[in-house]
Amino acid sequence: MATTGGRPSARTANGDRNERNVGRNWLVLITGVLAAAILATSGIGWAWVKHFDGKIQRIDPFKGLDNRPDTGSGKDLNFLIVGSDNRAGISKDTLEKLHAGGESCDCTDTVMIVHLNAKRDRATITSLPRDSYVEFPAHKDKATGEQRGPSKGKINAAYTLGGPPLTVATVEKATGIRIDHYIEVNFVSFVSVVDTLGGIEMCTPKPLRDPKSGLDLPAGTSRLDGVKALQFVRARYIASDPTGDIGRTQRQQKFMTQVLAKATSSGTLTDPLKLKNVLDAVLGSIKVDEGMSPQSFLELGGKLRNLSNSGVTYAQVPLKSIDHQVPDWGSTVLWDDAKAAGLFRAIREDKDLITPTPEKKPDTPGSTDAPAPTPVSVEVAPNEISVQVYNGGQATGLGTRAHEDLKGLGFAMAGPPRTSTSTDGVRTIIRYDPRWNRSVKTVQAALPGATPEPVTGLGRTIEVIAGSSYAGVTPVRVGGAPTEQPLVGATPNPAFSAKSGDEVSCKK
Repeated sequence: MATTGGRPSARTANGDRNERNVGRNWLVLITGVLAAAILATSGIGWAWVKHFDGKIQRIDPFKGLDNRPDTGSGKDLNFLIVGSDNRAGISKDTLEKLHAGGESCDCTDTVMIVHLNAKRDRATITSLPRDSYVEFPAHKDKATGEQRGPSKGKINAAYTLGGPPLTVATVEKATGIRIDHYIEVNFVSFVSVVDTLGGIEMCTPKPLRDPKSGLDLPAGTSRLDGVKALQFVRARYIASDPTGDIGRTQRQQKFMTQVLAKATSSGTLTDPLKLKNVLDAVLGSIKVDEGMSPQSFLELGGKLRNLSNSGVTYAQVPLKSIDHQVPDWGSTVLWDDAKAAGLFRAIREDKDLITPTPEKKPDTPGSTDAPAPTPVSVEVAPNEISVQVYNGGQATGLGTRAHEDLKGLGFAMAGPPRTSTSTDGVRTIIRYDPRWNRSVKTVQAALPGATPEPVTGLGRTIEVIAGSSYAGVTPVRVGGAPTEQPLVGATPNPAFSAKSGDEVSCKK
């Protein structure tokens, strides 16, 4: 494995951003919480539980950890689920069929926190971007056994440097959330699990084609077998979706909701043979902490038997920059520390991230208060878009004002405002790479009246040059399609992005 200065190179820490990394979000509900749930909910006997328990490999991811966050209420549970790239035992022909050639890497490509509330009627799944720039606590080097001091790097390299213990310690330090259980999964069982479930229905408003993953999906609703499902969740080189990893995360969330819906409605929980086939495929390819005993599986499964998509919330960490350059690490992701702290605090305090909408009070006669502007519906969320603001006018502070306005809407700001010399001083201009044609629509919606200017090769970051005509921003929100409407009677916290599973799914 390539290293730079004793640490994984940027190329390795990125997982090379290609088809080699296939330990993805899509296994979370199948191999983690869902596996525990279906293990007990069909009323199978203790002998079955012991049989399946013998298939699971156990490790100690908490060995040597100190200065850990407190346990909070002690009644909720937090699972750290990581996806690893491991293809041991898979033939070359099979890997080529799955478009999953190449070598394995000793790294994680998916890092997620699954929070189960104290009542066990809600789950929150928070994805931590694999390129997040975080601090690694002092640890024992996995390769040499030597003690290393604190350092900084991409969160997915924690596994490379110190294995599961450093991965847990890094996540706990970054979030302040105490991890109760650890689940490590790989993609070995994915295809057979989907096929055992009878395939998964997936919907898309536009055709999706990715030559690297092999995906070729028409617009509308399609039934995916195991191979096609693997192509769907791995795809990140889709011409109609230039957002890369961000778009892939959204598709993976939708896929997870479809899996949960299928597993809880297709008879899996009451069909002993189907249940056995699914669990045989799943449990043979995961590692869990030693605290996940057969009894804990039974108890957890019994409490989760009624969990459905409406009880699952998908959250994304608020971002400050998605292209923060760091020597030896390359492009990294910076969190918006203030907003991220609010998200993690809500999880620690066992709060719902989607809260009831306050009752609207009747208008007061004679009131001059103007109603809040109605957010414009967009396809790509602001926090998934990198924006750099320039002052293109004569007024001092114009760039700062536009920067703060866009930051307030949730855009990931690439850096502080700068001064531009390439504008007429009047127009507000949006410069963008045509490959990011979906992202720029969100920026245009937030800046009505601004002039778009395509610039081939500009890259992911969209540039906003504020002129004297700049008149502020218009609120935007993700949604608009029939399946993406906000939950009736509920609203996400404005400080961070959170969606109900019903919003993400293909449910009409």
